[in-house]
Amino acid sequence: MVLFLVLCLLALSYAFSCLCNLVLQRRDQWCYLLAYECYEAPEDMKLNTDTCVKTIIKNKNLGLDEFRFLIKISANSRIGEETSSARNIIQGRADCATQEDSLSDMDGIIFDTLDKLFAKDTTICPSKIDILVVNVSMFSPAPSLTSRMVNHYRMREDIKTFNISGMGCSASLVAIDVVHNLFKTHKDSFAIVVRTESIGPNWYAGKDKSMMLPNCLFRSGGCSMLFTNRRSLRKQAILKMKYLIRTHMGSRNEAYECCMRLEDESGYGGVRLTKHLKKEAALALTTNLQKSSSTWWALGFRKEIGLKAKR
Repeated sequence: MVLFLVLCLLALSYAFSCLCNLVLQRRDQWCYLLAYECYEAPEDMKLNTDTCVKTIIKNKNLGLDEFRFLIKISANSRIGEETSSARNIIQGRADCATQEDSLSDMDGIIFDTLDKLFAKDTTICPSKIDILVVNVSMFSPAPSLTSRMVNHYRMREDIKTFNISGMGCSASLVAIDVVHNLFKTHKDSFAIVVRTESIGPNWYAGKDKSMMLPNCLFRSGGCSMLFTNRRSLRKQAILKMKYLIRTHMGSRNEAYECCMRLEDESGYGGVRLTKHLKKEAALALTTNLQKSSSTWWALGFRKEIGLKAKR
């Protein structure tokens, strides 16, 4: 009888120990957003309506029909007067962007936001960063942009760096998901995510309307975000990520081809947006909502909404 009690106590102790380890491990996997810095372009990069029209007129390949189409899209897009674009586009060199143009635009956005990010909290310097994720869909130089940042800020040799390209509008969530998963195995870490896009070398100078759309809709911009999984800093956090869902729709041809960089029949390169883009985006959103509806946080959120509705 005594032996049986001892075995039961050992089993209970082991189960309690496993439960404590699971809880502690779960606590170390939280992802807190400590700081966020959005890029504010200088005046010489601003692309207001007048500058946009002048840039369009400089394209000698367009006819009257194409001009009307671009002006109509620009007017209906509801894009404000404070947006910005790459300098080579504003300076009339849209069809002859150089590598130096692209690097200059990237440096301006990346280093400006990171300098301000580090200035917000002087206790977190570049040497304390454990993980660095940069995502730029349409520009991938060598050395990589992450290497360029590590060299500029003299970051540690053991920093984990990831350079993501080709992910389009989902790139920010993909990068944050990478950080969230790395936090599961890297305790008490700091991570930086930098998101921007290279517009300069991807300006379309042809006449295909599906490829002319990005010229009206895409603008320059970017941001830098600082994350941590240190619970001691949770009260300083702007946001805490509770749940993240990703659904890859690439197996569907309509989704795979709805946003693609290619060349038209005349050899002009650019990004093509098809009419299936809205449909596939709505399908992805619906799928994500269906997946999230069964999670505990979603049930709690719906309960909170229900209580507010009764009030």
